[in-house]
Amino acid sequence: MALVDEEERRRAERAYQVAFFRHQLIRGAADAALSPRQRGAMVRAIAARVHTDPFGKPVKITRGTADRWLKLWREGGFDALLPPTRQVTPRTPEEVLDLAAALKRENPSRSTAHVVRILQHLGWGPSYRTVHRQLQRLELLTRPDGQPPEGFGRFEATRPNELWVGDALGPKIAGHKAYLVAFVDDNSRAVVGHRWGAPRTASASPQRCGRRWPPAASPKASTSTTGARSWTPPC
Repeated sequence: MALVDEEERRRAERAYQVAFFRHQLIRGAADAALSPRQRGAMVRAIAARVHTDPFGKPVKITRGTADRWLKLWREGGFDALLPPTRQVTPRTPEEVLDLAAALKRENPSRSTAHVVRILQHLGWGPSYRTVHRQLQRLELLTRPDGQPPEGFGRFEATRPNELWVGDALGPKIAGHKAYLVAFVDDNSRAVVGHRWGAPRTASASPQRCGRRWPPAASPKASTSTTGARSWTPPC
Protein backbone atom coordinates (compact mmCIF):
# COMPACT_ATOMS: atom_id res chain seq x y z
CA MET A 1 0.00 0.00 0.00
CA ALA A 2 3.02 2.30 0.29
CA LEU A 3 3.02 2.87 -3.48
CA VAL A 4 -0.67 3.76 -3.44
CA ASP A 5 -0.14 6.23 -0.56
CA GLU A 6 2.79 7.86 -2.38
CA GLU A 7 0.72 8.23 -5.54
CA GLU A 8 -2.13 9.81 -3.58
CA ARG A 9 0.32 12.25 -1.97
CA ARG A 10 1.67 13.30 -5.36
CA ARG A 11 -1.84 13.81 -6.71
CA ALA A 12 -2.76 15.94 -3.71
CA GLU A 13 0.33 18.11 -4.25
CA ARG A 14 -0.50 18.58 -7.93
CA ALA A 15 -4.11 19.44 -7.07
CA TYR A 16 -2.93 22.09 -4.57
CA GLN A 17 -0.59 23.61 -7.17
CA VAL A 18 -3.44 23.79 -9.69
CA ALA A 19 -5.77 25.43 -7.16
CA PHE A 20 -3.09 27.94 -6.18
CA PHE A 21 -2.53 28.81 -9.85
CA ARG A 22 -6.26 29.36 -10.35
CA HIS A 23 -6.48 31.53 -7.23
CA GLN A 24 -3.51 33.68 -8.28
CA LEU A 25 -5.11 34.17 -11.66
CA ILE A 26 -8.54 35.34 -10.47
CA ARG A 27 -7.82 36.93 -7.11
CA GLY A 28 -7.78 40.43 -8.57
CA ALA A 29 -11.11 39.93 -10.34
CA ALA A 30 -12.58 38.38 -7.17
CA ASP A 31 -12.38 41.66 -5.29
CA ALA A 32 -15.88 42.42 -4.01
CA ALA A 33 -15.28 46.16 -4.39
CA LEU A 34 -15.14 45.90 -8.20
CA SER A 35 -18.12 46.84 -10.31
CA PRO A 36 -19.44 44.32 -12.86
CA ARG A 37 -17.90 46.39 -15.66
CA GLN A 38 -14.49 46.47 -13.95
CA ARG A 39 -14.65 42.75 -13.20
CA GLY A 40 -15.61 41.96 -16.80
CA ALA A 41 -12.63 43.97 -18.09
CA MET A 42 -10.24 42.08 -15.78
CA VAL A 43 -11.64 38.70 -16.83
CA ARG A 44 -11.31 39.63 -20.51
CA ALA A 45 -7.69 40.61 -19.85
CA ILE A 46 -7.06 37.23 -18.22
CA ALA A 47 -8.52 35.45 -21.24
CA ALA A 48 -6.43 37.52 -23.67
CA ARG A 49 -3.06 36.57 -22.17
CA VAL A 50 -0.99 33.41 -22.30
CA HIS A 51 -0.19 32.12 -18.83
CA THR A 52 2.31 29.59 -17.50
CA ASP A 53 0.70 26.78 -15.53
CA PRO A 54 2.26 25.27 -12.37
CA PHE A 55 4.16 22.75 -14.46
CA GLY A 56 5.78 25.23 -16.84
CA LYS A 57 3.44 24.86 -19.82
CA PRO A 58 1.92 27.87 -21.61
CA VAL A 59 -1.88 27.86 -21.36
CA LYS A 60 -4.74 30.14 -22.34
CA ILE A 61 -7.77 30.53 -20.08
CA THR A 62 -11.12 31.18 -21.73
CA ARG A 63 -13.58 33.75 -20.44
CA GLY A 64 -16.01 31.01 -19.44
CA THR A 65 -13.34 29.15 -17.47
CA ALA A 66 -12.32 32.27 -15.57
CA ASP A 67 -15.96 33.04 -14.76
CA ARG A 68 -16.45 29.49 -13.51
CA TRP A 69 -13.40 29.73 -11.24
CA LEU A 70 -14.71 33.03 -9.85
CA LYS A 71 -18.05 31.40 -9.08
CA LEU A 72 -16.34 28.45 -7.36
CA TRP A 73 -14.21 30.84 -5.30
CA ARG A 74 -17.24 32.83 -4.14
CA GLU A 75 -19.18 29.68 -3.23
CA GLY A 76 -16.50 27.51 -1.63
CA GLY A 77 -13.26 29.44 -1.26
CA PHE A 78 -9.85 27.96 -2.03
CA ASP A 79 -10.94 24.33 -1.62
CA ALA A 80 -13.52 24.77 -4.36
CA LEU A 81 -10.70 25.53 -6.81
CA LEU A 82 -9.11 22.13 -6.24
CA PRO A 83 -9.54 19.85 -9.26
CA PRO A 84 -11.50 16.67 -8.55
CA THR A 85 -9.17 13.83 -7.61
CA ARG A 86 -9.65 10.47 -9.18
CA GLN A 87 -10.56 7.69 -6.79
CA VAL A 88 -8.46 4.85 -8.12
CA THR A 89 -8.67 1.52 -6.35
CA PRO A 90 -6.04 -0.99 -7.43
CA ARG A 91 -7.75 -3.75 -9.39
CA THR A 92 -5.06 -6.30 -8.62
CA PRO A 93 -4.55 -7.06 -4.89
CA GLU A 94 -1.09 -6.31 -3.60
CA GLU A 95 -0.61 -9.89 -2.43
CA VAL A 96 -1.07 -11.10 -6.02
CA LEU A 97 1.63 -8.73 -7.26
CA ASP A 98 3.91 -9.89 -4.44
CA LEU A 99 3.24 -13.50 -5.42
CA ALA A 100 4.13 -12.70 -9.04
CA ALA A 101 7.45 -11.24 -7.90
CA ALA A 102 8.12 -14.25 -5.66
CA LEU A 103 7.47 -16.66 -8.54
CA LYS A 104 9.91 -14.76 -10.74
CA ARG A 105 12.57 -14.67 -8.02
CA GLU A 106 12.09 -18.39 -7.36
CA ASN A 107 12.89 -19.18 -10.97
CA PRO A 108 14.37 -16.23 -12.91
CA SER A 109 14.01 -18.14 -16.18
CA ARG A 110 10.23 -17.97 -15.89
CA SER A 111 8.74 -15.67 -18.48
CA THR A 112 6.04 -13.16 -17.66
CA ALA A 113 3.52 -15.29 -19.54
CA HIS A 114 4.50 -18.30 -17.41
CA VAL A 115 4.02 -16.30 -14.21
CA VAL A 116 0.58 -15.18 -15.41
CA ARG A 117 -0.44 -18.79 -16.15
CA ILE A 118 0.59 -19.88 -12.65
CA LEU A 119 -1.42 -17.07 -11.07
CA GLN A 120 -4.45 -17.95 -13.18
CA HIS A 121 -4.12 -21.59 -12.15
CA LEU A 122 -4.20 -20.43 -8.51
CA GLY A 123 -7.45 -18.58 -9.13
CA TRP A 124 -6.18 -15.05 -9.85
CA GLY A 125 -6.66 -13.25 -13.13
CA PRO A 126 -4.16 -10.39 -13.52
CA SER A 127 -3.44 -9.26 -17.04
CA TYR A 128 -0.10 -9.83 -18.72
CA ARG A 129 0.56 -6.09 -18.78
CA THR A 130 -0.09 -5.72 -15.03
CA VAL A 131 2.34 -8.49 -14.15
CA HIS A 132 4.90 -7.24 -16.68
CA ARG A 133 4.83 -3.73 -15.19
CA GLN A 134 5.31 -5.12 -11.69
CA LEU A 135 8.29 -7.26 -12.69
CA GLN A 136 9.76 -4.40 -14.67
CA ARG A 137 9.39 -1.99 -11.74
CA LEU A 138 11.23 -4.47 -9.49
CA GLU A 139 13.95 -4.96 -12.17
CA LEU A 140 13.20 -8.67 -12.39
CA LEU A 141 12.96 -8.87 -16.18
CA THR A 142 16.47 -10.21 -16.65
CA ARG A 143 17.88 -13.58 -17.53
CA PRO A 144 19.51 -15.84 -14.91
CA ASP A 145 22.90 -14.38 -15.88
CA GLY A 146 21.65 -10.88 -15.08
CA GLN A 147 21.50 -9.74 -18.71
CA PRO A 148 18.35 -8.23 -20.23
CA PRO A 149 16.43 -10.38 -22.72
CA GLU A 150 17.58 -10.34 -26.31
CA GLY A 151 15.61 -7.99 -28.51
CA PHE A 152 13.68 -9.48 -31.40
CA GLY A 153 12.36 -7.99 -34.58
CA ARG A 154 15.49 -6.10 -35.79
CA PHE A 155 16.17 -6.90 -39.39
CA GLU A 156 19.12 -5.80 -41.49
CA ALA A 157 19.90 -6.52 -45.10
CA THR A 158 22.90 -8.82 -45.64
CA ARG A 159 24.53 -6.76 -48.39
CA PRO A 160 24.35 -3.30 -49.99
CA ASN A 161 21.55 -2.67 -52.49
CA GLU A 162 19.51 -5.57 -51.18
CA LEU A 163 16.96 -3.31 -49.52
CA TRP A 164 16.41 0.43 -49.44
CA VAL A 165 14.23 1.89 -46.68
CA GLY A 166 12.40 5.14 -47.27
CA ASP A 167 10.54 7.61 -45.13
CA ALA A 168 8.96 11.05 -45.49
CA LEU A 169 9.03 14.04 -43.17
CA GLY A 170 6.52 16.86 -43.62
CA PRO A 171 7.55 20.12 -41.91
CA LYS A 172 6.11 23.53 -42.65
CA ILE A 173 8.46 25.85 -44.55
CA ALA A 174 7.48 29.50 -44.98
CA GLY A 175 3.96 28.57 -43.93
CA HIS A 176 3.55 25.84 -46.55
CA LYS A 177 3.57 22.08 -46.12
CA ALA A 178 6.59 20.39 -47.69
CA TYR A 179 7.82 16.81 -47.73
CA LEU A 180 11.36 15.47 -47.65
CA VAL A 181 11.45 11.94 -49.03
CA ALA A 182 14.68 10.00 -48.52
CA PHE A 183 15.92 6.44 -48.99
CA VAL A 184 18.69 4.75 -46.99
CA ASP A 185 20.47 1.52 -47.86
CA ASP A 186 19.55 -0.88 -45.04
CA ASN A 187 22.98 -2.50 -44.95
CA SER A 188 25.46 0.35 -45.46
CA ARG A 189 23.15 3.09 -44.04
CA ALA A 190 24.14 5.30 -46.98
CA VAL A 191 21.60 7.90 -48.13
CA VAL A 192 21.00 6.79 -51.69
CA GLY A 193 18.49 9.46 -52.68
CA HIS A 194 16.32 12.29 -51.41
CA ARG A 195 13.87 14.83 -52.76
CA TRP A 196 11.84 17.78 -51.55
CA GLY A 197 8.29 18.01 -52.83
CA ALA A 198 4.84 19.47 -52.27
CA PRO A 199 2.07 17.24 -50.87
CA ARG A 200 0.71 16.52 -54.34
CA THR A 201 4.07 15.72 -55.90
CA ALA A 202 5.90 13.93 -53.06
CA SER A 203 6.21 10.22 -53.69
CA ALA A 204 7.89 7.70 -51.40
CA SER A 205 9.47 5.66 -54.16
CA PRO A 206 13.09 5.56 -55.34
CA GLN A 207 12.09 6.43 -58.90
CA ARG A 208 10.80 9.85 -57.76
CA CYS A 209 13.81 10.86 -55.66
CA GLY A 210 15.37 12.87 -58.46
CA ARG A 211 18.08 10.41 -59.44
CA ARG A 212 18.53 7.53 -61.87
CA TRP A 213 20.59 4.53 -60.86
CA PRO A 214 22.28 2.03 -63.16
CA PRO A 215 20.83 -1.48 -62.89
CA ALA A 216 23.83 -2.68 -60.85
CA ALA A 217 23.21 0.02 -58.22
CA SER A 218 19.44 -0.44 -57.99
CA PRO A 219 17.99 -2.26 -54.99
CA LYS A 220 16.44 -5.68 -55.15
CA ALA A 221 13.52 -4.23 -53.19
CA SER A 222 12.52 -1.09 -51.32
CA THR A 223 10.04 -0.32 -48.59
CA SER A 224 8.60 2.83 -47.07
CA THR A 225 6.95 3.66 -43.77
CA THR A 226 4.49 5.84 -45.68
CA GLY A 227 2.71 2.81 -47.06
CA ALA A 228 4.32 2.61 -50.50
CA ARG A 229 4.56 -0.88 -51.88
CA SER A 230 7.86 -2.72 -52.21
CA TRP A 231 9.47 -2.11 -55.55
CA THR A 232 11.62 -4.32 -57.70
CA PRO A 233 13.29 -2.46 -60.60
CA PRO A 234 13.12 -3.87 -64.09
CA CYS A 235 16.12 -5.86 -65.24
